[in-house]
Amino acid sequence: MSAEANKLLVIDGHSMAFRAFYALPPESFQTTSGQYTNAVHGFTNMLLKLIREELPTHIVLAFDLDTPTFRHQSYEEYKGGRAKTPEEFRGQIDLIKKVAEALTIPAVTVEGYEADDIVATYVTRAEAAGWETLIVSGDRDALQLVTENTKLMYPTSGISKVTVLDPAAVEAKYLVPPAKYPDLAALVGESADNLPGVPKVGPKTAAKWIAQYGSTREIINNAAEIGGKVGENLRAAVADVERNLELNLLVRDLEVPLDLEDAVLTPPDREAVEPLFDALEFNQIRDRLFEVFAARFPEADLSAEPTGALPQVTVASSAAELTDFLADHDDAPLALALCLDRSGESLSTKAKRDEAARLAEALAVVLVPAYESPDEAVQALAVPLVEADAELESALAAWLTEPGLPKLVHDYKDAGKRLAWRGLSLRGVVEDTLISGYLIQPDRRNFAFADLVTQHLGASTEPGDYVGGEQFRKKNDDGGQGTLFDEEPIPGVIEEDLARAGVHGMLLHSLSSTLHAELAERKAEQLLYELEIPLAEILLQMELTGIAVSREKLQNLDTEFQRTIEESAEAAYAVVGHPVNLGSPKQLQTVLFEELQLPTQGVKKNKTGYSTDVETLQDLLAKTQNEFLVHLMNHRDASKLRQTVTGLTEAVGDDGRIHTTYAQTVAATGRLSSLHPNLQNIPVRTAAGRKIRDAFTVGEGYETLLTADYSQIEMRIMAHLSGDQALIEAFRAGEDLHSFVGARVFGVGTDEVSAEQRSKVKAMSYGLVYGLSSFGLSKQLNIGVDEARELMNEYFERFGAVRDYLRDVVSQAKKDGYTATIYGRRRYLPDLTSDNRQLRQMAERAALNAPIQGSAADIIKRAMIDVDAALAQSQLKSRMLLQVHDELVLEVAPGEREQVEKLLVEKMSSAADLTVPLDVHVGAGSTWHDAAH
Repeated sequence: MSAEANKLLVIDGHSMAFRAFYALPPESFQTTSGQYTNAVHGFTNMLLKLIREELPTHIVLAFDLDTPTFRHQSYEEYKGGRAKTPEEFRGQIDLIKKVAEALTIPAVTVEGYEADDIVATYVTRAEAAGWETLIVSGDRDALQLVTENTKLMYPTSGISKVTVLDPAAVEAKYLVPPAKYPDLAALVGESADNLPGVPKVGPKTAAKWIAQYGSTREIINNAAEIGGKVGENLRAAVADVERNLELNLLVRDLEVPLDLEDAVLTPPDREAVEPLFDALEFNQIRDRLFEVFAARFPEADLSAEPTGALPQVTVASSAAELTDFLADHDDAPLALALCLDRSGESLSTKAKRDEAARLAEALAVVLVPAYESPDEAVQALAVPLVEADAELESALAAWLTEPGLPKLVHDYKDAGKRLAWRGLSLRGVVEDTLISGYLIQPDRRNFAFADLVTQHLGASTEPGDYVGGEQFRKKNDDGGQGTLFDEEPIPGVIEEDLARAGVHGMLLHSLSSTLHAELAERKAEQLLYELEIPLAEILLQMELTGIAVSREKLQNLDTEFQRTIEESAEAAYAVVGHPVNLGSPKQLQTVLFEELQLPTQGVKKNKTGYSTDVETLQDLLAKTQNEFLVHLMNHRDASKLRQTVTGLTEAVGDDGRIHTTYAQTVAATGRLSSLHPNLQNIPVRTAAGRKIRDAFTVGEGYETLLTADYSQIEMRIMAHLSGDQALIEAFRAGEDLHSFVGARVFGVGTDEVSAEQRSKVKAMSYGLVYGLSSFGLSKQLNIGVDEARELMNEYFERFGAVRDYLRDVVSQAKKDGYTATIYGRRRYLPDLTSDNRQLRQMAERAALNAPIQGSAADIIKRAMIDVDAALAQSQLKSRMLLQVHDELVLEVAPGEREQVEKLLVEKMSSAADLTVPLDVHVGAGSTWHDAAH
C-alpha cells in the first residue's frame, strides 16, 4: 500500500468516551445485570460511523491510565477540581477496550503519559510517512497537531455534531495557527486542566502578542515593554505561563507498544464480537457493525461461509416416497426444518401468531438426514402440505407424532405451534439447538439459528453462499427477495425457500454435534434431555391451550383505571393551579423543584435536570407527603395498570383465551419468562392486581381452576445449601420462618416478634439471596445504615452457616469460574476476577443469586414434568395452564379436583430431595383470584 493511500484515524479514547456518556442517558442503556453501557454504545456507534464515512486504513485508540502522569508530578493541582467520575461511567472504559479488542483495533496506553501524548506520537509518525491523518478528540490540546495532512474532528454537541478543523479553520477560530496554540493556551490558561492564565488576558490580547513577538518565550523576554495592567499581570504570572507552556506541549516521541504500520484496520473477530455484544445486549448495533465492515472489506469472508454444496431438496409427491426416504435414513435423527416464511421472525405477538396460523396450510416440512462431509451432496425431502393428499399427510403425521423416531429442531415450541395450526403434533424431539445454545451461554441474549451457526460453525445460512446457490445470490443482489406467498397464498413453495430450509436442516446436524461437545464439557446433557426438552413439550401444550378470560371484566377494569387516571390528573392540577403533562419529565421538574420547591438534596440529576423517576418520586413522597405527589403516583399506578389491561385485552384470541409465550432462554438463572403478554408482572399483593387476576376464569367444560405454589422455596434452598441446622430444624418443625428468625435476631420469644420485626427479617432474608448490602437494606427498610448493619450482624451471629455459605459460594465460583444449581445448571461468570470493581461486584451478586434462584427454577420445572406425566398416567382430562414464578395454575375437569389436588401436592413436594420439606399450598376457585391461597 502506498503512502498516499494510507489514512490514519487516531481517537482520544477517554475524551470521546466521556462525551458519549454525557450524550446518551445512562438509564436508557443498562444491561439486565445492571451494567450501564451508554458510553460504550455511543463510542461504538461513533467508531462505526467514522469507519464507514472516512475509510481509514489504520486506526489507533489512545487511552489515559489511572496513574499520575509527568504533568501531575510537575504540578500537583493539574486537572484539580474536576467533578467526580459518575458511578454510571465506571467500567465503561474497560468495556470500550473489549469492543476494540473484538474489532482487532489497538487500544494504546503508556505509563506516565496521557492519551493526548499517544495521539501526538502517532500523528507525528504519520506526518513523517506522508500519511493523511484524522484526529478525533474533544481536547483542545489536539489543535496544535493540525496541519495540511492532519485534520481534527472536534465535537461541538455530544458526539453527533463535529467540526472538522484544518489549519485555516483553527486560525479563524483561535486567531493563531495550530502550532502556536500552546502559546495561546499558556497565556490564557486552560480551565479544564486547572491551569490559570494571565489575569485580564483573553484570546485576542494573547493572539496579538504572539503575532508581534512570535512565541511565549519572546513575549516573556519582552514583558518589560508591555504596558498597562495586562503588562503588569503578565510580569507577575511569568512562572504560571512557563509552567502552562510546558504542560500544554504534547509529547511527540513516546515509545509506544505498537508500530504505526501495525495499526492497520482489519475485519473483526466475529467469534469475539458475538459473546461480547450478547453480554452488552447490543443487537441492532451488532448488525450494523458487520454491515459496515462487509462494505469496508468486500473481499473479506466475514461470515466464514462454507464451500459445501447446496442441499438437493426433492418434493415428495406420494406417501410411498416419504416412507422410502424415512426407511433409507432410519439410522440417525432427521433434522426438521419448516418452510413457511422468509422473515425468520418469532411468533412474538398475537398478530404474528394469527397470520402464521392463517398461512399454516401452505406449510412445507423439510427433512434432512445427517451427512459425513460438507462437500457431500445432501439429499433432503420436502413435504409441501398444501399439495399433499390425505395419504401423504397421514404418513408425515405418523412420523412427526411418533416419540420413538428422533428429530432435531431449532426452537421446538415455535415449530410445534406452526405444525399444530396445521393439525399436526410434534413428538420425539431429541435436540433443540435453541435450548442447547442457551445452556452453554445462559447470559447470551440472542439465540437465533443464523447467529448460533455463525458463532459455533463459522457458517452461513444463506442458500446463495453455497456451491450451486449462485442463482439465489444473484436474485438477492438484484433486490428481489423471493417470498413464499404473493398477495394471496399459492400452492407449493418457491425454490429458494426450499433451499433455505434444506440449508437450515443440514446445518442443524453440525450445530447439534458441536453444541453437544460443549454441553458434555459443562455436564449439561442431563439438563437438556431430562429437564428442558421435556419441559418444552409441556410449555408448547400450555401455550396452545391458553387460559380463559372475561372480556367484560377486562373492559370494566379499563373503564375504572381510566377514570382513576382522569381524576388523579384533575386533582394534581388543582394543587398547582394549572394543567401539567404528568408524563413529561421536564414539566414535572419545573412543578416539583421550582413551583413546589421540594427538597433536592440526594435527588439524582440527569441531562435535563433533577430526576423524576419512580424511585425519586417515592423517596420524595416519603419525605414530604406532598399532595401533588400523592395524585401523581396514583396517576402513574393507574396508567400502568391500564396498560396491563389493554395488553391483555388485545391478546385475547378468537377462542376467548389468552395464549402467553413462555421463554426458556431469557433468564440466565433458568427462570421461565412469560411474554406477549407477560402474565408474571400482574401484581398479586394489591387490590387492583387481584381484580385483574379475577378476570382470568375457568374455561367452558371445566369445573374449577386450581393453583399451587411453593412456600418460601428460596429460603428452603438456602437452608439446604448452607446446611444451617437452626433453619433446617425450623422448616422441619413447620415454624413460621420469619418469626423464628426474628426471635433469634431480636432475642425474644417466637410469639413476641412484632409485625415490624418480622418484616425487617423477611426483607433481609430474601435480600441476602440477592447480595443485598447494609446500605441497600437501609434504603429498603427506611432505616439508618448503622441499624441495617447491626441487623445483618445479629442475623449472621445467629445463623453462621448462612454467612459461611454466602462467603464460600463466591469464593468457590471465583476458583471454578461458574456457579451451579442443585441440578447442575451452570452460570459462567468471568467478571468475578475482573479488575473493574463494579463489574466484579455485579458478578459476585450474580454468584450469590444464581445457585438459589436457579435451583428454584429447576425444581418448579421438574415438578411440571412430573405433574404432567402423572396426569397422563392417570388418564385425567385436567390440564396445566400457567406457570408464574413458583405457582402452577391448572384447569380441572369435572369430578377430578380431589385426585388432581392430591397428585399436585405429591409431585411438587417430591420434585427435589432437600434436607427440608418442600411445602406446597393449594387453592381452588372459578377465577385465578378466587383460587388464590
